Amino acid sequence: MDASGGRGQPRPGNDESPDHTGPRPPTTPEPGHPTDGPADEPAADSTRTGSRAPTAGPDEPSASAGGPGDGSGGGRPPARSGVGRASPPQRPQEQQRGGLLMGRPFGVPVYVAPSWFLVAILITWVFGGQIDRVLPELGAASYLVSLFFAVAFYASVLVHELAHTLAALRFKLPVRRIQLQFFGGVSEIEKEAETPGREFVLAFVGPLLSLVLSGLFYLALLAVDPSSVPGVLLAGLMISNLIVAVFNLLPGLPLDGGRMLRAVVWAISGKPMTGTVAAAWVGRALAVAVLIGLPLLTQSGALGSEAVDNVGMDTVLDALLAAILAAIIWTGAGNSLRMARLREHLPELRARNLTRRAVPVETDTPLSEALRRANAAGARALVVVDPDGVPLSLVREAAIVGVPEHRRPWVPVGTLAQDLTDGMHVSAELAGEDLLDALRATPATEYLVVEDTGEIYGVLSAADVERAFVKAMARPS
Repeated sequence: MDASGGRGQPRPGNDESPDHTGPRPPTTPEPGHPTDGPADEPAADSTRTGSRAPTAGPDEPSASAGGPGDGSGGGRPPARSGVGRASPPQRPQEQQRGGLLMGRPFGVPVYVAPSWFLVAILITWVFGGQIDRVLPELGAASYLVSLFFAVAFYASVLVHELAHTLAALRFKLPVRRIQLQFFGGVSEIEKEAETPGREFVLAFVGPLLSLVLSGLFYLALLAVDPSSVPGVLLAGLMISNLIVAVFNLLPGLPLDGGRMLRAVVWAISGKPMTGTVAAAWVGRALAVAVLIGLPLLTQSGALGSEAVDNVGMDTVLDALLAAILAAIIWTGAGNSLRMARLREHLPELRARNLTRRAVPVETDTPLSEALRRANAAGARALVVVDPDGVPLSLVREAAIVGVPEHRRPWVPVGTLAQDLTDGMHVSAELAGEDLLDALRATPATEYLVVEDTGEIYGVLSAADVERAFVKAMARPS
């Protein structure tokens, strides 16, 4: 691409002129591997990893550049960005809407989603009935014991998530939050592991901690009476953590075992996309196996329950649970495939290629004159500058469209402009996730694109980025 253009002159860029200002810059969907079932709200740009517990419900990532423009500075001083060196804006603290904030271990916020209270009630009801059969002398107190079990079980799920979190922090991967929800827990990790080895470790530590917890509960069970309240609680926690570990080790996305399989295939093939495709299709096969096999195993008595010959309420509930599990696994595998394709195409989003040519104009310049200069230069954007050429604001495209043509000679461009903030200065060198992070940090319809030297390169429209994003995602991998 020809990157010519003098100081204070329009620079090359994308000449497309969208008919609307467009929505906010596109956000990456839960990248990586959403291994924890659907959260109560989507979180953008994060690798989600966690534990799944089928006992209490399942718990468990290009545009063409225009040519050089002709100068039309009209003898004005060189237009400068007003900053010495452009740097991408930093991500602000995002508003968290993940539920009730419980604390910040290791600096990572832990939220309890509203759906957790629903599963706590469900566990209390189901496990309380089992305790009442084993310890009938407790009476109504059996449900208080069962509620304690529900809290303790999710505390062990939190330990599972903290294992993922600590591994991510050890590999310098930022963790947005941990959320405990209906189907277990999720750790939202904002970046993918850089190597297959780290990916394997990051996925494996969660089930490993669940196995360790199961072993610790077993050792504690040896020291108490199994028919006592502590014995029943310890036995329940031992079994539930064992199930969480084994279920998460199944080799299919979005489970931890699927991420481990992905890491192995990635290491062998050298391509993360190949690993994702293999693990995702295994995950889909696993979903079908769960949908068909779990009710059959339950009805046959292979899972420890009594075999039944007729269809009753328990059979219907088993089939419903299997359908929910299968749907979560199938959906998570599909999300992993989409995220992998996204990450494959993200490098095609380059600020330099998507930037529109811009002409500098002063605040009191009539809109009609500013548009004449832009048309003469083949530019598609206007930057308002002071007499020294320092940019002050960007003329909003939507505001231009809203001014009738007969009024444009009497409307100064300064009245249609949006003041520039530091976050609206975008480096021309940004690309991929760095570009999307910069745009998400300061939502706007247009951004001033600057060179590392501080010179104006042009104007970047959020609508152009979104269009390029959608176009890239539409192409096959």
